[in-house]
Amino acid sequence: MIPQNTRKGEQMDTEIITEAIGTLTVNKLRTGLATLGIVIGIGSVITLISLGQSASQEIQSQIQSLGSNLLTVQPGGQDQSGVQGAVGGGATLTLEDAESLKTSPQITTIKNVSPEYSSRTQVTTGRTNTNTQVIGVTPVYKDVRNITLASGNFINESQVKGTAKVAVVGPTVVTDLFCAEEQNCSFGENTSPLGQTIRINGQTFTIIGVTTSKGGTGFGNQDDIVWVPITTAQKQLFGASHVTSIVLEAKSAEVMLAAQNEVGYFLLGRHKLTDPSKKDFSIINQQDLLNTVNQTTGIFTTFLAGVAAISLLVGGIGIMNIMLVTVTERTREIGLRKALGAKKKTIVTQFLVESIILTFVGGIIGIGIGILASYIISRFTNFPFVISPNSILLAFAVSAGIGILFGWYPARKAANLQPIEALRYE
Repeated sequence: MIPQNTRKGEQMDTEIITEAIGTLTVNKLRTGLATLGIVIGIGSVITLISLGQSASQEIQSQIQSLGSNLLTVQPGGQDQSGVQGAVGGGATLTLEDAESLKTSPQITTIKNVSPEYSSRTQVTTGRTNTNTQVIGVTPVYKDVRNITLASGNFINESQVKGTAKVAVVGPTVVTDLFCAEEQNCSFGENTSPLGQTIRINGQTFTIIGVTTSKGGTGFGNQDDIVWVPITTAQKQLFGASHVTSIVLEAKSAEVMLAAQNEVGYFLLGRHKLTDPSKKDFSIINQQDLLNTVNQTTGIFTTFLAGVAAISLLVGGIGIMNIMLVTVTERTREIGLRKALGAKKKTIVTQFLVESIILTFVGGIIGIGIGILASYIISRFTNFPFVISPNSILLAFAVSAGIGILFGWYPARKAANLQPIEALRYE
């Protein structure tokens, strides 16, 4: 059998909640305006946290699409201050360095070696042109960089040895050169750009392959690239004897650091350098790059969430002001209830429940708006749609915390009113 005092307690709790809801619905406009600050604050926090996490995932995806377990050796060293550019400037790496890394018995942690020569230049065909990145590569580039072909073939070894004037193009290059805005391509509908010719630095190249789209925009767009044999890029296009980078694929993620040290000491010996601080190359570890991206986007997301949290503070202050006005309006009611024996605890609970209901409802609406806004942004930016469960839990916790924190003072003020003075209040 349920004790009588327990039943009374449950009934009292229900009455308090019912009365709180009834009081808040008397003046709907004021209640709505009080809740608006919480709605905006919670919605902003969830949206901005989602945006930061989406951007982080997109950048990581773009980096990982370039290949996994990669080390990139670039010409020019770094001094102790981190300033790029030391002995040898930008022409300190050669094809011979790449070949030595590939064949040396001292290198035990590297799976593939891909030398590259990269430069931006104008590419034209007929009356259209585009400024894009042209990269001279060897056949292994396809495996190292996770390149897949939508049609045709990638560059082979005989084309590298013969300095052939052939090119593999990304889908963005195809669109820019051959397709008008209405997507009618100049080489004919339902036909392929394979076999078409383009001009790079005034020299004619034949398209032998088109890559599958990787997505992305801006300067590092992997779809906006033309690949040619590295010997052709060096000798025919740009007149260079060096390479702009050597990309190395480690055998596993576990040996990345060992591979970095192994390659570094090998190149120091090959370049006849005894002092590591005078090195004429630098090695970029892909994992370090990913860690830096995560750290940077994490700081940025925290900053944005902090800015959005200011609106939560403003919303909380707004709720406290509304509750103080409510206390003033209900002074005679409070005095009457205390004269009839209502305890301070009951009065405090009454006003705290009203404040918590305001913030809780505002929090739920804000969460919904935040999720909806995040989804809309992801659709327009092509970023992944990411909602962190932690951000939703944080939103609930913050909503409850604001209700208690900013509702406590008005509740205490109401509970401390003297019955006689309250009844005399006009």
